[in-house]
Amino acid sequence: MSLPSPEPQQIPVVVLAGFLGSGKTTLLNHLLHRSGGSRIGAIVNDFGAIEIDAMAVAGALGDSTVSLGNGCLCCAVDASELDQYLERLAEPSLGIDVIVIEASGLAEPQELVRMVLASEHPGIVYGGLVEVVDAAEFDDTRSRHPEIDRHLALADLVVVNKLDRAADGERVLGLVRSLVDRAAVVPASYGRIDPEFLFDCRPSEERIGQLSFDDLHEHGTDDHAEHLHSAYDSLSFVSREPLDPRRLMEFLDSRPEGLYRIKGYVDFGPYDVLNRYAVHAVGRFLRFYPEPWPAGGERLTQLVLIGSGIDASALDKELGACRSDAPHADERGMWGVLRYVRNPEEDSASLPEPSTGGL
Repeated sequence: MSLPSPEPQQIPVVVLAGFLGSGKTTLLNHLLHRSGGSRIGAIVNDFGAIEIDAMAVAGALGDSTVSLGNGCLCCAVDASELDQYLERLAEPSLGIDVIVIEASGLAEPQELVRMVLASEHPGIVYGGLVEVVDAAEFDDTRSRHPEIDRHLALADLVVVNKLDRAADGERVLGLVRSLVDRAAVVPASYGRIDPEFLFDCRPSEERIGQLSFDDLHEHGTDDHAEHLHSAYDSLSFVSREPLDPRRLMEFLDSRPEGLYRIKGYVDFGPYDVLNRYAVHAVGRFLRFYPEPWPAGGERLTQLVLIGSGIDASALDKELGACRSDAPHADERGMWGVLRYVRNPEEDSASLPEPSTGGL
């Protein structure tokens, strides 16, 4: 089920973190090469660390913004300038679909996430913290950097990379899953995860006439290029009956491990007859956007859930139990939903604190 984006258009900002050598740059390159026609803005700490063969077509690279054939932008940036660069990349004329912040190997992801949440720019929305770990070196990395346990507890998605090099990959996967707080954990080799896990890929035909990374790498990629090592699971839910806001909030508050993204529109029926509610959830972050119903359109709840290892059948039943045929609204019924309607002063309340320390 394809869903339109909420209005006004907001660009998800994904924070990509992980210690040196975990494979962050490889994963970012994979997203750039396999963006499916989407335009990616990338903010990186160390510009020279990016090894993208296609950059040769863009000419000499400086230390500021570079626009490539498919609209990808890469910026060398200090963390203190983050909001300035987010504002630049969110400029509507650039047509950016997603912004990826690649933190340096020694960066504190908690602070980057806090800065994204604190941004008052109306054109962006938090898109999740992705932590990349090296499966082959995980034990040594954890010994040298014990703070990795805290980073994993904060993550919304953990990519266990380099499984092709790990002698005991299943043990590492199990250990990582024991350290996360409801995050989706996906295995990967060569940094290859499906971009649809992180953002909505636009059809490539929308970029006709532009030279894309997909075009540049159609030939000459390695034998593994077409094989994504971690697929995602998805569920599409449609209801012609309105949903009860209290029941939906109970579902959202108890959403299971591995459920990474929820997007779509909710009809709350008599609780708000004028508006539908666009919903955006990533990890533990949740936001609702009330907007007028389109004139003449059918009033439906339409949701897409994306995760790793989720029980789609069980989730469908739980959402079905949120349906309501009540003709009247309880005046307090929407309080839980309205808590997550955007208020810049209350953004931090949208991201619950994990047991090991919060944002």
